[in-house]
This record gives sequence, C-alpha cells and structure tokens, in this order.
Amino acid sequence: MARTGRRAVIRGTGACLPDRILTNADLERMVDTSDDWITTRTGIRERRIAREDEPMSFFASRAAREALRASGVAPGELDLVICATVTPDMPIPASACIIQHQLGARNAAAFDMSAGCSGFIYGLAVADRFLASGAYRSALLIGAELLSKYTDWTDRSTCVLFGDGAGAVVLTAGEGPSGVLATSLHADGSMADYIYVPAGGTREPASERTVAERRHYIRMKGNETFKMAVRSMEEASREVLERAGLKTSDIDLFIAHQANRRIIDAVGSRLGLTESQVYVNIDRVGNTSAASIPIALDEAVRKGLLKDGDDVLFAAFGTGLTWGAALCKWGR
Repeated sequence: MARTGRRAVIRGTGACLPDRILTNADLERMVDTSDDWITTRTGIRERRIAREDEPMSFFASRAAREALRASGVAPGELDLVICATVTPDMPIPASACIIQHQLGARNAAAFDMSAGCSGFIYGLAVADRFLASGAYRSALLIGAELLSKYTDWTDRSTCVLFGDGAGAVVLTAGEGPSGVLATSLHADGSMADYIYVPAGGTREPASERTVAERRHYIRMKGNETFKMAVRSMEEASREVLERAGLKTSDIDLFIAHQANRRIIDAVGSRLGLTESQVYVNIDRVGNTSAASIPIALDEAVRKGLLKDGDDVLFAAFGTGLTWGAALCKWGR
C-alpha cells in the first residue's frame, strides 16, 4: 500500500570531488595490474584521490553548501545534520559536529552514521523518520568518504577500487506526493569480516605492531561480497517497491551504490531494467562508499535526468554487512 502523510522530500543536492585524478594507467606503475584487468572486472577507469592535508569534512562541507544553495534552505534553518561515513576526520568527535560548525548550522543536532557503503540509505531512512514524525522540519544528509586514507596501495585486489568524495541532500518535511515512499534496511554481522579494517579500534588499538603489519587498511573478501551484493540489493529493491505499491516497470531511474559495474548490471538485469534506467558513474569516480549514491544523484540532477513525478530507486550494500534500498518520488 502506498504511504501517505508526512515524509522527507529532497529539496537540493550537491557534491564535491578531489581535484586529483588517479587513472588505471597510474596504478599500472604502482602495482602488478593493468587497465584492461581493472576495467573488465570493475568498470572503473579512474578515481579521485584527496591530498594528504584534506580531511573528509573539507569535501563534506562543500557538498553540503551546494545542496543548501540548491534547496534554498539557509544553514541556520537546519534542524539536523547527519554525516554517513566510515572515514571520519578523527574518532572523537563526530565529523557531523565539525561540519555543522563549518556551515554555521547552529540550531541543528548532529551525528555520524556508520553503515559502510549503505550509509546514505540508512541516513535517508533515519532522516525521513525524524521529519515524518514532526520532530524536525529540515535535515542535511551527507555521504562522505576518503577511502584512500585506508587503502593499502600495495594490495592490487583492493587499491584499484576506491575513490574519495562527498555528496549531500537537503530534506524538508512535506505532505504532497513527492518524497520518500519506502525504505528497507538490513544487516548481518556474521559477515563482518567480508569488508573490514582489523586494527585501530578498541579491539586492537594502534601500536607499532599493527602499523608494521599493515592492519589499518581495508581488507575484503571480494568473491563472497560480490554474490551477497547482487542478491541483497535485488531483494531490498523489491521490498520497497512492494511497500510503495509499485512495480519495477514504474522505476524511472535506478541509482545503486557504485561498487562494481558488474554488480550494478546484474542487479539491473534481475530487476528487468533497461540500460537507460540505470545511472552509472563508477568509471569516473570508483567506489566512494557512502558518498557514491548522493554523488551520482547530484550528477543525474545536473544532467536533467529527473523530472517531477519520477520514481527513483536507490540500493546499496556495504561493510557490516549492511544493505538496503529506498524509493523516492521526485519533485519539490
């Protein structure tokens, strides 16, 4: 049954990417790999990499300002700031608080959302509930990652995948047809070791040994993750469509987490979507984790690919493992 009543409506989008471009040709000179191998298996041709002196909040704040400008909402009008990230500026405090200060959003509550590559979907579901309840009127949701800071540039199986960047959306409460129609969130901690960073937390604090053993970098079980990603994103997508009373044929644009081109194609095929319905930018930005969906959404908006009344499907999976989907009707 279609959802009625108050819901979160996306009023503006924004994105910010580092200036530096790292191509597959560059990686050929760093590790034992090739442009053909990377492109064939991932669909990635280049990715953006932050400078050493650029923290995550640098890009998050700039993406947020773009989204605020597009929405017409002033920073002081924000009630909530959520930053979806697994690469915060520092362990304490939450990067959302740093971003809140940088924006001048003095009236907003702020916290980080750690759900890996599913972070934007999780954040959208949380923001929607806050706005639908009437507790808040407006929210800023940011997905921002600097995965290059956690990438082992000697590991050819992972270093070819990740890129840096930030995307953001401003949401306000609305009661019309537009907005978040349905969300679906899932997790299974039994697969926590599919994508993880072994050291740096309370379980294994940083030490000379952990640094020497390179235990502060991302480790991943690629084949297992691939299979789970395709199945989970398809199932979550069908869940939100059923909850909204829609069919796959109603989808105008599908924006999946940009992890691997083969995963995106497989999910699109299982849902019966055509190539024109599926937005892909992984070839230019790589896997930016929680930032990938809002970056892609901002690109789609700037290209004029969305019009009022369009049904937009988002789906993601990530470390945890977590996965989920969200369905939105576009329009202000």
